[in-house]
Amino acid sequence: MQTIDAWLDELASPAPAPGGGAAAALSASTGASLICMVCNLTIGKPKYAAFQETLTAALARAQEIRQAALRLVDEDARAFSAVMAAYQLPRGDDAERAARAAAVQEAAQVSLRIAELAAEVIGLADGIVDGANVNVISDVGVAAATARAGLQSALVTVEVNLAGMTDAQARQAIAREADRCEQAIGRADAVVGEVRGKIAR
Repeated sequence: MQTIDAWLDELASPAPAPGGGAAAALSASTGASLICMVCNLTIGKPKYAAFQETLTAALARAQEIRQAALRLVDEDARAFSAVMAAYQLPRGDDAERAARAAAVQEAAQVSLRIAELAAEVIGLADGIVDGANVNVISDVGVAAATARAGLQSALVTVEVNLAGMTDAQARQAIAREADRCEQAIGRADAVVGEVRGKIAR
């Protein structure tokens, strides 16, 4: 397991991977980790007993997302490396063209999974904002904002890969799901606004 410092050194290096997609996945995992923290600091406190069930469910799902998104950090780097290798293949026969198409489609699907997880983190933030410990309410907003960054970043990488896909049906399916995920951006902004309103009071 790399340290954060070592991973950032690798991200900053001339190597093309890890890149933007991996950074998006790390943002999604970070947002989920903040949801976990808020839940852990709220569950069991009598003042928030009415929200215990919601927070317990959010904690369980956030833990799953945190690990899944972290795995996608490495998976995205591998997928992008596969795309780079595929584009270096000769363009002569059907097998080579198929290899390139498969690599690009896999990269698009990885980016989409990152977007889906980031959008789900935003949903979790929205679901706990009213029942979160007031001492860490700002972290709910940060979770939503961090996941929003991961979502937008993942959508950019989805679009890059869609441009290189040759399977029209698969491209349309991924684009539709990406559009659905994009709707969570407004939800993230609303959560951040609500949190800031609570802080201002």
